[in-house]
Amino acid sequence: MGGGATRASNMSNALVSNDCSVTVITSFPHYPKGNIPKKYRWKPLVIENENEIKVIRTFVPPLASTGLMRRVVLFLSFIIGCIYAMPLVGEIDVIWAGNPNVISVYPSIIYKIIKKKPIIQNVDDLWPESLIDLNWANKKILIFPLKIIAFITYSISSAITLISPAYSKILIDEYHVNPAKLSVIFAGVDLNVFNNKIEEKKSPFFRILYIGSFSPAYDFDQILNAAELLLPIHNVQFILQGGGELLPSIQKKVQERKLSNVNVVDKIVDRKKVAKILAEVDVLILPLGDFKYVETGISTKLFEYQAAQKAIICCSRGMHKEYILSTKSGIAVDPGDYKSLANAILFLKEHENLSEEYGLNGRRFVENNLTLKHIGLEMVNIINNLK
Repeated sequence: MGGGATRASNMSNALVSNDCSVTVITSFPHYPKGNIPKKYRWKPLVIENENEIKVIRTFVPPLASTGLMRRVVLFLSFIIGCIYAMPLVGEIDVIWAGNPNVISVYPSIIYKIIKKKPIIQNVDDLWPESLIDLNWANKKILIFPLKIIAFITYSISSAITLISPAYSKILIDEYHVNPAKLSVIFAGVDLNVFNNKIEEKKSPFFRILYIGSFSPAYDFDQILNAAELLLPIHNVQFILQGGGELLPSIQKKVQERKLSNVNVVDKIVDRKKVAKILAEVDVLILPLGDFKYVETGISTKLFEYQAAQKAIICCSRGMHKEYILSTKSGIAVDPGDYKSLANAILFLKEHENLSEEYGLNGRRFVENNLTLKHIGLEMVNIINNLK
């Protein structure tokens, strides 16, 4: 489950914890390889109940989330599915357009017209800015219409929830969004899952973990270069786990460079297993690439890393760096600077007490500010202000 899905899941459960009735419309599980479980295949939709949440899953074709055209087909399928699921939704008070934030607003407009209820747009990533960052929309002929599409969604939404405070200036300056519409709500963490009572698995290795999507937004070369520098230190081990389009190239580089201290795990697991894996390592890493707009956001992964009570190394010079340093939960190094990354790993290895202090600081911040109850109450206040 990627950052956007985690954000949507956490917010749904957060609203339930604040006595709200929640219906979720989502697609069949398919990310990243297009492998749809048998119980969903080729059905128009499936209705389920999860943790007191009514979940309506709609059809998408079994396509991998790679390449522009495949993504377009998946997005269009999702939009159509949201619309034909409408008769099953029932009475509502508000529409929260979760993820993908711009795409999900368009079926929400149909709900707004028919149900006569306001839209709250969620913004995890800036569209199309993040697409421009990653060279998925780098032609001027594409950028202008994509910005028009985004402008329409921001204009029609009654409120907008941002995952990062740095997004506010961009939306106000570039899209002329009324500042009164904007609220920052961090992703939050389910502490029933990410608790600090998971028994740690002892190991003779000092283990550095990345777990999540192998996405172009991350610079895995920085990790591999640092790993090569640290090859002579035999008890340092890197673990890269997840799935995504960069997986084959990462595996190939590890093999070609004979990086015996790097273990690439091609496996996507649920949140409970993620929490267990986080508890079994020593340091957690977020290897962000040096992208202008990606650096204005804050990855949901950081909050789960903090909840795991582990020291964090963040490769960032933007909001991620600011967040890590302000919460005193780890070390920040510049993107691409693999020598500083290697030095940071050795520093934490040699200063165990400081590493533990970073972990405790992160955990306390989550407990005090980012529980599901906390972010749910923030959302309820926004909803009440729209009535």
